[in-house]
Amino acid sequence: MAEAAELPVLPDSVLLHVLELLPLRDRLRAARVCRRWQRLAFDRAVWRDVDLSPHRLTSRTLWHLVRWRFRDSLQTLRLRGTLGSKRRLVSPALLAALRKRCPQLRRLCLAETNLCPVPYKSIPPSLTTLELSRCEIPATWFSAAMAPPQLQHLVVCSVPAFADYHLLSVSSHSRLKTLSLSGTYRLTDTGIQQAAPQLEELERLVLRLCPIGDAAAHFIGRHMKRLRFLELRNAHTLTDAGLACLTTLQRLETLCLELCDHISPGAVIALCQALPQLRKLKLSGARFEEKVVDKIQASLPHCSCSHSP
Repeated sequence: MAEAAELPVLPDSVLLHVLELLPLRDRLRAARVCRRWQRLAFDRAVWRDVDLSPHRLTSRTLWHLVRWRFRDSLQTLRLRGTLGSKRRLVSPALLAALRKRCPQLRRLCLAETNLCPVPYKSIPPSLTTLELSRCEIPATWFSAAMAPPQLQHLVVCSVPAFADYHLLSVSSHSRLKTLSLSGTYRLTDTGIQQAAPQLEELERLVLRLCPIGDAAAHFIGRHMKRLRFLELRNAHTLTDAGLACLTTLQRLETLCLELCDHISPGAVIALCQALPQLRKLKLSGARFEEKVVDKIQASLPHCSCSHSP
């Protein structure tokens, strides 16, 4: 009770920080405590980062938030749609409203959303980061004529429709610094080859569960020489020859690699020794015994090496 009595004397800056950390539902509940808390709960600072993904919202509720709660201070918005349902949460009209009311929106994260009825040109042009998880997209998405001009970071997870032509389209008109693709099994070495010349400014590349091999590694090493972070997992056709192509990545600081039957400890050591800026090596998979991993670590005195099954 004594602690509760002291809460009203806390400065607004402290309470604002606490409210920023609360989930949306708790923020709205806090607004009912008193007039002061209501004022703070609807302060611009509290609505910079809004995560709606834990909630199954109706379109009506989302529209209410856009019209009455979202401000020009909003920078990050996370939404979870209703994939497989007839109800449509995200529409061109909704994105147009976001574009008008939230000109500072930089990051949009969409999960379980059917984007087939939503043209890519509807995406707010202020975005620098777009994250899609378990979404449906049409073949015409990422068209060059409809691109957010400032897009720098693209994360695509478990979007089965994402294919070579999507990567080529987005890379041809966006100066990407981050590209993270996971579970995009339609992406091939050919897609990496075609897009690589347009991805020379990449600093972070993640490829998980993508059927890529030595040819892709060749074009990564040839064109993406600004990479500081590289993760290759479940690339089961990658061999020692492919690893050797990555020695040109002289700025690489972190390498995450899944070990498979086609990769030898010697190739891993040779690659890492050729990368002067490498400080973190993260190995996964049951390919090597612990003593082999210890041998790799002993060969890399300036690099932290970790291994997980």
